[in-house]
Amino acid sequence: MELELDLVVRLLGAAFLGGLIGLEREASEQEAGLRTHIAVALGAALFGAVSTLGFQEFDRPRSETVIQADVSRVASNVAVGIGFLGAGVIFRRGNTIKNLTTGASLWTVAAIGLACGVGDVTMAALAAGVLLVSLIVLKPVRTIVRRRFGDNGCELRVVMGSAGRANDVVEAIEAFDDVELQRIEVGHEDEGYVVVAMVHGKPGAERHLVARLSELPAVTNVSQEEGPS
Repeated sequence: MELELDLVVRLLGAAFLGGLIGLEREASEQEAGLRTHIAVALGAALFGAVSTLGFQEFDRPRSETVIQADVSRVASNVAVGIGFLGAGVIFRRGNTIKNLTTGASLWTVAAIGLACGVGDVTMAALAAGVLLVSLIVLKPVRTIVRRRFGDNGCELRVVMGSAGRANDVVEAIEAFDDVELQRIEVGHEDEGYVVVAMVHGKPGAERHLVARLSELPAVTNVSQEEGPS
């Protein structure tokens, strides 16, 4: 009975700590949110519990048997396997990499779940706390550093009707003195065009550029995203 209660604490602890990280990712509107992080933490915890509790019948001195079980392989394969999920949420568009932080959080949550699974819930809770601090508390710090010392890169997505011209967007950006055009891509969407431009410039200049682009003929929508982190 004591062993079963210990197992319940391990699994529920992993699900709870993974859920805390998932809530932050959900609030940030990331693709991998609450349910994904709980599933990763719980699965890793189960692998950890199986590796420590499921092979006890094979634990014999070498003097008694030549059959040995290396339970550490379970943990190492969890670390390798989580890479498939990370690769699924991280994608690249031109020179911009998206969801890198979410991929890293999934990798860390797997380690947190594994720590719970092998019985070290305290260390897992400490790691989850540090990760939450880095995701929540350091976010405004990152923004301040980027605005003061960074190049303030951002990605502009301009949707145009069929009568629009991509060259109009390029000319408008190049005529704007406070930003520099780094990259531009043109694609089709429904009955119009989508122009994705990566620009770098002075703090706050992107907002004025968005307003300028919105005034162009045939432009139906202009959205802005931060550059790669």
